Amino acid sequence: MLNYNEVVQKKFIILDGAPYEVLTSHVFRKQQRKPVNQTKLKNLITGKVTEYSFHQAETIEEAEIDERAIKFLYQNRGEFWFCEANDPSVRFSLPEDVIGDAGRFLKANTMVEARIFDEKIIGVKLPIKMDLMVKEAPPSTKGNTAQGGNKQVMLETGASLNVPLFINEGDVIRINTETGEYVERMEKK
Repeated sequence: MLNYNEVVQKKFIILDGAPYEVLTSHVFRKQQRKPVNQTKLKNLITGKVTEYSFHQAETIEEAEIDERAIKFLYQNRGEFWFCEANDPSVRFSLPEDVIGDAGRFLKANTMVEARIFDEKIIGVKLPIKMDLMVKEAPPSTKGNTAQGGNKQVMLETGASLNVPLFINEGDVIRINTETGEYVERMEKK
């Protein structure tokens, strides 16, 4: 059990029978009142983000989320197929809603962490930074680049992303999978 002030970022808790990840937390005191922990929580099953205030007298149950390494194989008709990291013969699929937005950065043979709650996979966690190849990139155009020019490119996984103008087709770029943003160019074609 956690006290109200121990509910901090990256912790997993159980609220109303569902597992949540704490995205942000801020303990504060309004005037003469008792302290409150204002949090933003993400439901790990539905993906919905809600705000919740924990009061000083409350105790919160910590969720036991296990993580296991699995390998992504391929995607077909909204299903993502995986296998066990050490046993490729054990294959299973997960629906698109379990994978979420992170699915757009998955490429074949990528190792990911499966999040398991009550012996059921409720989501996957990608590496924070991944290197992907640019499949399609429009040519750079001259113009107003005082604020830094951007263009939209298509990656090898089919995801589109805003990148600087100097990125060309065939370049390998590093992407932050948590924010879905360009980080740096790794290899120039």
